Amino acid sequence: MKHRLDHFDVIVVGGGHAGVEAAHAAVNLKQKVALITLDVSSVGRMSCNPAIGGIAKGQLVREMDVLGALMPRTADTAGVQFKLLNLSKGRSVWSPRAQVDKRQYERCIKKVLLGLPGLKIVGGEVVNLFLNKNKLSGVLLRSGETLFAPSVVLTCGTFLGGLVHVGEKKTQAGRMGEHQAVGITEALTSLGLRSGRLKTGTPPRLYGPSVDWGKTMAVFGDINPAPFSYSTKNFSPPNLPCHNIKTNQACHDIIQKNLFRSPMFSGDVSGVGPRYCPSIEDKIHRFVKKKSHLLFLEPEWVSSDQIYVNGFSTSLPEKTQLSALRKIPALKNVEFLRPGYAIEYDFFPPAQLRASLESKEIPGLFFAGQINGTSGYEEAAAQGLIAGLNASRYNKSQNPLVLGREEAYIGVLIDDLITKDTAEPYRMFTSRAEFRLLLRYSNADIRLLEKAKSFGLIKSAFYNSLHNKLELTKKIISGLGGSLSREEVVGLFPSSKKNRVPQAAPAKNFIKRPEVSINSMPKRYFSLLENTAISPHWAQEVLFEVETQIKYEGYIKRQRNQVDRMLKQENVSIPPNIDYSKINTISLEAREKLQFVKPETLGQAFRVSGVTPADISVLSVLLYK
Repeated sequence: MKHRLDHFDVIVVGGGHAGVEAAHAAVNLKQKVALITLDVSSVGRMSCNPAIGGIAKGQLVREMDVLGALMPRTADTAGVQFKLLNLSKGRSVWSPRAQVDKRQYERCIKKVLLGLPGLKIVGGEVVNLFLNKNKLSGVLLRSGETLFAPSVVLTCGTFLGGLVHVGEKKTQAGRMGEHQAVGITEALTSLGLRSGRLKTGTPPRLYGPSVDWGKTMAVFGDINPAPFSYSTKNFSPPNLPCHNIKTNQACHDIIQKNLFRSPMFSGDVSGVGPRYCPSIEDKIHRFVKKKSHLLFLEPEWVSSDQIYVNGFSTSLPEKTQLSALRKIPALKNVEFLRPGYAIEYDFFPPAQLRASLESKEIPGLFFAGQINGTSGYEEAAAQGLIAGLNASRYNKSQNPLVLGREEAYIGVLIDDLITKDTAEPYRMFTSRAEFRLLLRYSNADIRLLEKAKSFGLIKSAFYNSLHNKLELTKKIISGLGGSLSREEVVGLFPSSKKNRVPQAAPAKNFIKRPEVSINSMPKRYFSLLENTAISPHWAQEVLFEVETQIKYEGYIKRQRNQVDRMLKQENVSIPPNIDYSKINTISLEAREKLQFVKPETLGQAFRVSGVTPADISVLSVLLYK
């Protein structure tokens, strides 16, 4: 057996989106980092859909950008189509999304990582953890090599005990064609941590030339989109199309007749699948009366012959998948490059973690990504970012970065994970954020810039650029407090009779009217924009944010009052050694849930499932004694 002794500050296990962001964040905080991955060539790979962002996910990406993450600016570089979603609804839920060239994305990530002087990428499989006086001290590789560090971030994705299902066929793998990881689950459970099984799936990949593109509908992105990253200057993505098709009854009939061959329906899969990203089998079974389901044909990279079928996640036998899809006119002669499949894997319920994503039982051990029961690139990357920087701060005996539910979708994500039961893969939605009006995609910089600076997450040039943008926003809002002349007011309402035109008043008052846009205001209010070097897309976003703050002023104020009330509970700390089993005045369910979760604040305790307001009242009295 050969041994190699290497010392690091932080060890990151896994090279997916969570691992990449964890390693990058730690290196940026002057840590010596080892990123350990089964396959060095797969670091940064987009293993599923060729897209970044989406509803609520786009907000996560914007927030990560302010905190110094890689994903936002990499998506800008590799993006081929950008679109703002949910425009038919209120601005609080508008969300940016990008189609991305998967190959270019991966290349960009690798280029950045390979250029980081404090990072060492190690090919290998972690099989055990070393503890010293119950604190993390390092990891053991299957090769016998030993790496030491005071903090370890586990970002193992679907590789722990991974089992791939295609119909009745089962293969031990972390992803199709890639080895599963064995050892970490056993090591952690032997230390007293609880594990579970979850399932996710992916659709088949089609051979592009076999698709009848004339029978599909091309869908393009926005004409003048904004990028994800505030650091992106020259932005002109190519706006390449995706294509829509619909399933039909003949397709449904084949799936319905073969449900018994799906591992999810036959009982072969023990893991629970994602509720909000159902397989095509689930859709057909649950929505029997629905005549068709929309599918999106998405190229995986520029000029790609490999097409991702968004909306057709499945684990049916390959021939059944092919037969069903060939009932759709555009896919009459379609060929597969790879069938769809389901994968079940081990995860560790995140109620065992602190808000910093550190284990409550093992100091120095952090978890991020699908190992915490989440689904999606963006959720994983956000956790990786927080875990990586908090592992670094742990090493320096500094307080962790913990974002509140009122501050960021990242805060909502982590708070939900550590306070609620994760019985199925967790996916972020705008509906999960009770203060979503405060968490708009367009104000991520306003919310998080000062925190990013104080925690040393961003460079001064980036800070100064965003700070200037925020000051510009404030000045324009202040300027709009000036009154419009009578002539200017008449210009706002050209179709109204003069005796019905409103009297002169501050410009803000008119912007609050639903029929008045900020773009109809006199140009003199926006002279500041013309005298700065701000990019056109960011100039437009400044105006959008100004208009939003003015139009929604009353609602925003009301939500801030709600936040103030919530924070009174949130700031009440709970002693870590409290024994809930001895508090007979709260319900048995609450005792059991609180004993397992061990919330750090009264606010967290209130959000634990099964805990009632009456239980919180009793707990509050005890804490104030």
